[in-house]
Amino acid sequence: MIKEAMLYNSLDELKVACHLCSHFCEIVPGKSGFCGVRENRDGKLFSLVYGDVIASHVDPIEKKPLYHFFPGSLSYSVATIGCNFRCSFCQNWQISQASREKNGGPSGKNLKPSEVVTAALKKGCRSISYTYTEPTIFFEYAYDTARLAKKKGLANVFVTNGYMSAQALETIHPYLDACNVDLKSFREDFYKKICRASLEPVLESIRMMKRLDIWVEVTTLVVPGQNDSSEELAEIAGFLASVDRNIPWHISRFHPDYLYTDSKATPLDTLSRALEIGRNAGLRFIYIGNVLGMSEDTLCPVCGAEVIRRTNFSIANNKLKEGACPFCGAAVSGRFK
Repeated sequence: MIKEAMLYNSLDELKVACHLCSHFCEIVPGKSGFCGVRENRDGKLFSLVYGDVIASHVDPIEKKPLYHFFPGSLSYSVATIGCNFRCSFCQNWQISQASREKNGGPSGKNLKPSEVVTAALKKGCRSISYTYTEPTIFFEYAYDTARLAKKKGLANVFVTNGYMSAQALETIHPYLDACNVDLKSFREDFYKKICRASLEPVLESIRMMKRLDIWVEVTTLVVPGQNDSSEELAEIAGFLASVDRNIPWHISRFHPDYLYTDSKATPLDTLSRALEIGRNAGLRFIYIGNVLGMSEDTLCPVCGAEVIRRTNFSIANNKLKEGACPFCGAAVSGRFK
């Protein structure tokens, strides 16, 4: 479905300025922005993917990954095609790197926002996640769905690269409850070369989410030879600790995919080193992803007791009592009720 976009303004000669993400594209008539799914048609900007759902699944919330946001609950997950990054190792590249330019890209099934909310309720979900591709690029669809979901008592989750504009985040934040942000590196060169983007807007999004009281967890995919030095990992951990030591950090194992197949998978000792670096930086909740059984349990930040045990994205035992450790009474940060 084609729908006029939000967050843009008109310029001279029928050009438009898109304010949705930090690319801030200026788009001439007949062309799309960097995302490939927002097009200038005679001086008006349109979303080309509204309601065109390329993927919809019921997932454990732990798969987002969110470990401190209604653990053990289900989340109805939706996506359209498109992305505002060009990561060479993307694991969902078949849909994220597809474009609607020149009528291209695969088509999904049409789902109205009300149909997404109804499906989530029927499946017993606690939330709706806008995920798999970058939710910012289907902002209008996510916004309309999130508003309806909130009225029905459902929470809303963005799994995002964090490159949305401050205006976009401010617009949706009354309906947005949690985000998992990919902090891919702490190097501007990495963002320019690998993602064709920039680092600082991602950092500012994380800061702003905390100011807006959106629950935030952060994922870093550790890619051998790219962002796995002890120095860089310490900078990532230090930044997160400077924002809030209670931000859960998910250190994720890389597997070769898409255009980046010459590298090996991340060694387990690299992940263990990153875990120690995070602890030394003062982060209270650190998890290792894409490796079964390796640091996936939640520990009390005061006494160190296991308070949530996980197995393969499911909760084996949740001992929390009103969001607190049952052994020492210390609060465990998160949204648990």
